[in-house]
Amino acid sequence: MSERVERQNDRSVAEEAGSPPPQLAARLQRGPLHVVVLSGAGLSAASGLATFRDADGHWARYRPQDLATPEAFATRPEVVWGWYAARFRAATAAAPNAGHLEIARWEDRFASLTVVTQNVDGLHQRAGSREPLELHGSLLRARCTRCGRYLAMAEAMTCPGTPPCCDCGGRLRPDVVWFGEALPYDALARADRAAAAADLFVVAGTSAEVYPAAGLIEVAARAGAFVVEINPRTTPLSPLANLRLAGSAAEELPRLGRWIAP
Repeated sequence: MSERVERQNDRSVAEEAGSPPPQLAARLQRGPLHVVVLSGAGLSAASGLATFRDADGHWARYRPQDLATPEAFATRPEVVWGWYAARFRAATAAAPNAGHLEIARWEDRFASLTVVTQNVDGLHQRAGSREPLELHGSLLRARCTRCGRYLAMAEAMTCPGTPPCCDCGGRLRPDVVWFGEALPYDALARADRAAAAADLFVVAGTSAEVYPAAGLIEVAARAGAFVVEINPRTTPLSPLANLRLAGSAAEELPRLGRWIAP
């Protein structure tokens, strides 16, 4: 029997017994945990927001180089701004789902909890997570390409022009990380330190294909963390998981929470 099948069988037995799988139970018995959650677009899918790499995701319909690069913004600023403005409206119309709410509940249940997200929709904060590390920026902010000023996206959208102009005359852009751009140094450094110190590392709804974010899973696994992967499908880094829960993050995070933070 393969290790993956054994893990799935552990999960089935645990569900029937109402207790965590044996490997996870043994880790929980060792005392207070430093928990790290890495979330991806699959977490927000249950809130009605499209993922990127699924068959019906954004990159199945559009080319990333046409909408998510500095070059695209330089050559077709109106198109790029319009796409992000539409995504901002969708994000603000969406509501946090049970997965977001479960992660926020853990804030006061563990000795240490670090939430790291690849998402730019702000749903972690609206669910109650106090300081998620946003590796890919936020749709909720705009930034001037000339003076570096930050504005709330809602305010930026009332400024004249498409894309709108800053008071200094520079173009405003969404404060997200585009392909070819570096991730925010402080957020990535803090996430890396948290992953290296994690006892329990929960990967929720990410394809594990986008680096350097996916590399945090490898950092945690090498450091000896118990890795839980939540995803309907296997990913390139599934072999690193000590436990895989093959379902949606909105369904499986509350299930995991009943085991680790009853």
